[in-house]
Amino acid sequence: MEWSPQEDGLREILTLLKESQSPDTATQRAVQQKLEELNKFPDFNNYLMFVLTKLTSEDEPTRSLSGLILKNNVKTHYNSLMQNVTDFIKSECLQAVGDPSPLIRATVGILITTIACKGDLSSWPQLLPTLCNMLDSQDYNVCEGAFGALQKICEDSSEALDSDTVNRPLDILIPKFLQFFSHSSSKIRSYAIGCVNQFIVQRSQALMYHIDPFLTNLFNVAADEEPEVRKNVCRALVMLLEVRMDRLLPQIESIIEYMLVRTQDSNEGVALEACEFWLSLAEQPICRNVLTNHLNRLIPVLVRGMKYSDIDIILLKGDVEEDESVPDKEEDIRPRFHKSKTHTVKMGSVPENGTNDEDDDDDFDDGDDDGSLSDWNLRKCSAAALDVLANVFRDDLLPILIPILKETLFHQEWQIKESGILALGAIAEGCMTGMVGLLPELIPYLINCLSDKKALVRAITCWTLSRYSHWVVSQPHDAYLKPLMTELLKRILDSNKRVQEAACSAFATLEEEACTELVPYLGFILETLVFAFSKYQHKNLLILYDAIGTLADSVGPHLNKPDYINLLMPPLIHKWNVLKDEDKDLFPLLECLSSVATALQSGFLPYCEPVYCRCVSLVHHTLLLHVANQQNPEQYDAPDKDFMIVALDLLSGLAEGLNGHIEKLVGSSNIMDLLHLCMQDPMPEVRQSSFALLGDLTKACFQHVRPKISDFLPILGQNLNPDYISVCNNATWAIGEISIKLGPDTRPYIPLVLNQLIDIINKPNTPKTLLENTAITIGRLGYVCPHDVAPMLQQFVRQWCTSLRNIKDNDEKDSAFRGMCQMIQVNPGGVVQQFIFFCDAVASWISPKEDLKEVFMKILHSFKAQVGEENWKRFSDQFPPALTERLTALYGV
Repeated sequence: MEWSPQEDGLREILTLLKESQSPDTATQRAVQQKLEELNKFPDFNNYLMFVLTKLTSEDEPTRSLSGLILKNNVKTHYNSLMQNVTDFIKSECLQAVGDPSPLIRATVGILITTIACKGDLSSWPQLLPTLCNMLDSQDYNVCEGAFGALQKICEDSSEALDSDTVNRPLDILIPKFLQFFSHSSSKIRSYAIGCVNQFIVQRSQALMYHIDPFLTNLFNVAADEEPEVRKNVCRALVMLLEVRMDRLLPQIESIIEYMLVRTQDSNEGVALEACEFWLSLAEQPICRNVLTNHLNRLIPVLVRGMKYSDIDIILLKGDVEEDESVPDKEEDIRPRFHKSKTHTVKMGSVPENGTNDEDDDDDFDDGDDDGSLSDWNLRKCSAAALDVLANVFRDDLLPILIPILKETLFHQEWQIKESGILALGAIAEGCMTGMVGLLPELIPYLINCLSDKKALVRAITCWTLSRYSHWVVSQPHDAYLKPLMTELLKRILDSNKRVQEAACSAFATLEEEACTELVPYLGFILETLVFAFSKYQHKNLLILYDAIGTLADSVGPHLNKPDYINLLMPPLIHKWNVLKDEDKDLFPLLECLSSVATALQSGFLPYCEPVYCRCVSLVHHTLLLHVANQQNPEQYDAPDKDFMIVALDLLSGLAEGLNGHIEKLVGSSNIMDLLHLCMQDPMPEVRQSSFALLGDLTKACFQHVRPKISDFLPILGQNLNPDYISVCNNATWAIGEISIKLGPDTRPYIPLVLNQLIDIINKPNTPKTLLENTAITIGRLGYVCPHDVAPMLQQFVRQWCTSLRNIKDNDEKDSAFRGMCQMIQVNPGGVVQQFIFFCDAVASWISPKEDLKEVFMKILHSFKAQVGEENWKRFSDQFPPALTERLTALYGV
């Protein structure tokens, strides 16, 4: 019996659909509740399907809405739907694929892919063959509807289509799609390329088999009059560059020519897709060879692409110069993500090579990240492309760029001048060496542009100057740093919000570069930042916290002066008191206070107790919510654990800054029990912050940590997993701090941690910070229990020496080296074959403490005596001259 709807039921559902379009929230809520109730009736979904596909008397938006509610039901309740209902929905979908209305076709397509995703393709065997046959239909609507559905399926189920479980449908689909690249309808051509594009990155076997016809067909439609088709062609070539470079190489000259033309396409969407090509090409080893001859044409195109378009300026309200008193819309404020605390070792003066694994955030945030403007646009992509190409070609770019910069930077039209300033900032990293000669002229010009009458020019100038702040700080202060600081501080108080934001971010970068060089100007800086508190709207306040936190990190204890504290603390504490416990603005404020507490040290004491208590209660509250959610997920939502992470990090800051003064607070709270729970949390970031806090509390008040050591150390041992770099790093550091305090009593715990630490230090590609912390902790374990660690010496001594030679003299390095010396005295045979590395590590000390120096001397001389003068000479002849010189001067060997 075929299903048909009852008149009353249909009327009720139509009324609901109409009400759900009402703007009134109370009505909306009532509709939601009613929909939930109706879901209890098995054939409710049949009604929705009927409205979507059969009820042509209704308007299309209502029918489409019915389909979208059905899609959500399928998504949420698919497994509990009755078989006859899903069968009905499936057969109706396939009949409606070619509906005359584009909106209904699109809705049916979305519904089809949702069912295919939830129910697995193998449970709907007739779907793909049916859609495939429809592609050959003479009826345009059927062909277009089938393609729309297929593209969505290719997007959502690309892995499944390429797997053996469903007889690899791609073997049939790919050749089929290729036939449609030359179809008379541009929409169909675009769909066909879009479908195939889904399989490039995963290197689908079927596509690789047909790669040559795919490329031939792509080149045939490369100059298509339809922008969507050109966009898909560019997208395909960008992906192929990463996946099948071998296939593009023979044609690379003509592809580069094509992309040059497309990067200037009249359609900005096409130009943006084409511009991605240069970003990708820059990462390929062949970039230099294939692109050198095209740079003189490409670079001007990229700089032109950096100019704000008229539409950008309208969207950015670029003609509004003063808006400081206009409150921010809440939806314009991006969610902030807190970066959990990681313990790092202070580097020595050895130049750093390679990249830092944790920190890659130098994106093109050049100040136009407005909610209304899509975050990624041609301007940002062009600037990012110029940046990466500058890193490939270095100063070879300058002969082409300098004439362009001369023309744009001093242009009468502000949009062109602004794009020149952006280009100058984009090349800062790659072309620095060649730019140095020009900076004495350019920096004063840029400082002057900070007072340009156009807000967008002032904003980009802040960013570009921040990219050269390293050079500015290295010059005599009066020449550049002082004028730059004076002007930047004025811009922090600009009457335009975008400029305020750019200036605050630029100032934070300057602070990181200048560090203690800023101390003479602290009063002036703090007055400005504190004044900004009373001036800023919501969004920029969050950036201001960051600038204050970075200032505290940069000048450290120099901030601990009564005048500075009285300026800075009242506004911060006022915000702290006003914000509620569930307000996410607490994140940046807590981060800021954490830096301030660490810098102020005892100066933070008057503010310490309320801050400490609130952090403990935030941790406690979040843990309670977590337990409630675990036990009863229907009733309680999972909490936002960022509150707990940020609170743990601020407690770390307090422990680090106040040191022993925190003891009373720890003693009178349940933080140790809470910490025990946090250390076992399933979320890595929570564990990472708990281990940082454990290490800081160990240093500040070990008497409260000690009773729980037998609970804590096994958990630390279980977290020595280098797949979670930061968790592992902090656990390693905490083990080292505990061992120093625990002394010989560490012994029973060494089997829980030593083997993992030795595995980590020998693992290839371990990040530098983790290597250094691991080496220090192994050294510290050897210091407190030399007899337990020394037998393993041979397994780690070489890596240990090479990873600690680059770090500054400090207490951590001191205790680690004392441990190494003790282990060598227990097991001298363990170091014999790697002794040259030990000599090199010893020579990396600038000024070891006297008693440590004596131990070094003793080990070096006893080794020399043991091997004899002649063997020592043969051995020391292998040393680089600088090493021989140092060892002779300092230790007389």
